[in-house]
Amino acid sequence: MRLIAIPFALSLMLAASGCTAISTLGEASRPLEIYELRTPEAPSVAARRRDIEVVVEEPMASGALATERIMIRPGPLQAQYLPGVRWADPAPVMLQTLILRSLTESEALSSVGRRPLSTAGDYAVLSELTDFHAETADGADGATVRLRLIVRLVRERDARVIATRTFSAAEQAPSTEADAVVAAFNQASSQLLSQVTNWILSQLR
Repeated sequence: MRLIAIPFALSLMLAASGCTAISTLGEASRPLEIYELRTPEAPSVAARRRDIEVVVEEPMASGALATERIMIRPGPLQAQYLPGVRWADPAPVMLQTLILRSLTESEALSSVGRRPLSTAGDYAVLSELTDFHAETADGADGATVRLRLIVRLVRERDARVIATRTFSAAEQAPSTEADAVVAAFNQASSQLLSQVTNWILSQLR
């Protein structure tokens, strides 16, 4: 049987290729740091509990936002993600959960849930997430977190939109390190959630 000799240079290339593949596989298998946002303190709504059931729908969002990755924009038309980190859930799901918890913790409604686990409800909270990112500026060390949410309150029995409002919040992060950016996200989301929760409850009084 005839043996085929592999040139030394080619064998080095193959070995290097194998090392690269193993290195890439190792990076891919490295666990990501997982972050989640917290609900703000319960809103100060001076109202007794009302016999109203509310369903919180998952916010609509573009594909760039509907992900677990933490978006950071180096420019208005660019979308990148912080390496090695992610949210516990895709951003729209996480925001849905935060709105649901915030309304529940207000103790102003008889029931708050999400489809398909809850009943039809008296009202539905529909929303669209248009901003959920950090952005950097040339020459600046930190980043600015920007959140923007369009909310519609819909009466279920006739599908009538009874109120619509756009909410936004911004918070400065001193650096682009993951911990600093996530802390700014948490502060901005607390502002946004307080606004949204108080507005929804005021519409249902």
